[in-house]
Amino acid sequence: MSGNIKNVMETIDYIESHLHEKLDLETISRAVHYSKYHLHRMFTGTVGLTIQTYVQRRQLTEAAKRLVFSNRSILEIALFAGYESQQSFTDIFKAMYKKSPNQYREEEEFYPLQLRYVLNENPTSFDVKNWQDKIVFATKEDIPQWIKLVHLAIDGFPHLNEKQYLEQLQEYIKNKRALILKDADTAIGIMEFHEITGTIDFLGIHPQYRKKEIAKAFCEKALHELAHSKQISVTTFREGDKADTGYRQLWGSLGFTEAELLVEFGYPTQRFILQEPLCESCNPSIISSQLMQREQTEFKEHE
Repeated sequence: MSGNIKNVMETIDYIESHLHEKLDLETISRAVHYSKYHLHRMFTGTVGLTIQTYVQRRQLTEAAKRLVFSNRSILEIALFAGYESQQSFTDIFKAMYKKSPNQYREEEEFYPLQLRYVLNENPTSFDVKNWQDKIVFATKEDIPQWIKLVHLAIDGFPHLNEKQYLEQLQEYIKNKRALILKDADTAIGIMEFHEITGTIDFLGIHPQYRKKEIAKAFCEKALHELAHSKQISVTTFREGDKADTGYRQLWGSLGFTEAELLVEFGYPTQRFILQEPLCESCNPSIISSQLMQREQTEFKEHE
């Protein structure tokens, strides 16, 4: 695994140095000297996203930054992001950001779709059964590591305003509504909840650890903290949203069911509700099988 982590880090380094170019799996695999299939399996198995998805989201984020902080034309920005035409860039930008590049520029508010992945080079091999025991209430001293993980899990939270979020985090920590799980000095799981509203307001899992049942452990922990609530709710992406990297599927696998459609900060979302204890259908073998099927499908699509 440590070898894979190092190789994926090198791949990320290459991608980040060539975001202004047209990147695909074949180009990247040739540059880092791996077969397409092996690199796809290694990258997706380590961080949970395909290379093509990671590249697309990173290029769009850098394009969004230029829309707000530069005077370059949309066509220039599209070409710099690796797109061959302004129209192709506009179509995917709108699908991911829910507004056209021109609308985004006019609002003058940059927020990232995907930030660079920074991996833990020396992860600890925890016993999965002990995850929940290691989840504790966060303190003010945890804030720097917490925010680093927010950056890595930004894909789950469209239109996240970091300044407002930090103010909210401090209140949640003060009122014992913030839980954290760390691997040595690295935050690998964080959750904000509210016992009065019965809501999970934020869940972030380190990409490198998303296949290790941490989300389930956090939800089980939250059940104890929200025991008096008749139901627990969370909001996530709507069905078919191309910006969703798997959060909707995650909540469904944990026993949450669909509720009403919402719009939050101008973004279309959907409320999910958990009324029963975490179900047996979210056991690791089923989730692993689902992830394997999705990886195989994605590789065929990006071949």
